[in-house]
Amino acid sequence: MDPSLLAVLPGAATFAGRRLHYADYRGPAEFAGRRVVVVGGGTSAAHVLSEIAGVAAATAWVTRRPPVFRDDDFGEDARREAVAMVEDRVRAGLPPQSVVAVTGLTYSTVVREALAKGALHRRPMFRRITETGVEWDDGTFLACDTIVWATGFRSALDHLAPLRLREPGGGIRVDGTRVVRDPRVQLVGYGPSASTIGANRAGRMAAREVHRLLTTTPAPPAAALAPSAVTFAHPPATPAPEAAASSALPAA
Repeated sequence: MDPSLLAVLPGAATFAGRRLHYADYRGPAEFAGRRVVVVGGGTSAAHVLSEIAGVAAATAWVTRRPPVFRDDDFGEDARREAVAMVEDRVRAGLPPQSVVAVTGLTYSTVVREALAKGALHRRPMFRRITETGVEWDDGTFLACDTIVWATGFRSALDHLAPLRLREPGGGIRVDGTRVVRDPRVQLVGYGPSASTIGANRAGRMAAREVHRLLTTTPAPPAAALAPSAVTFAHPPATPAPEAAASSALPAA
């Protein structure tokens, strides 16, 4: 987590407790006896809460938007629809939304466990962090000594900046996994393939695209040779800013 990003949340630098991203979560044991605020509206947050509730001294769940629980069967058709909704954005050259914004929270094992432990009583996003806790606009204060940011991941694509792949809308326009501005580049883990819903299909698609490119494109002169690149954007990826769950920025 880039500490400079904390400046977006007033008072963050004064917090005397521990801050960590879900990427650094290693299990419930280290949270024994601690007062933990978990930020994020997706499965990652539910996973943490399902494990630390009953181990930690207290837990609180904070999200920017009210969570949407799905009680229907999230079957093949629903999964395809969710992938298509994310795919529409990246085809238009817009930054992809978080997957949970499209899928909602299904009643998975971790969600059911967290519900059974009473850990999914959602609070709105706080406005500031103090030395000893978090505070809302109405003055409500909650003491805590640990904040877990389960706010998703940001694709790690800065190394591709020299290729100028981004569109005016801020995203990278892709057709499947192929980058429209440079078909040599395949993005696996970007947009609809940033979750397990679309990952397997994306891997197969990228392999086919690279094979097609290598077998149908005339070989350029040796001096101009530039290999096709398959970039795995997620994972590995950069944890999204901790402030991504604030009311002013997109959240998981």
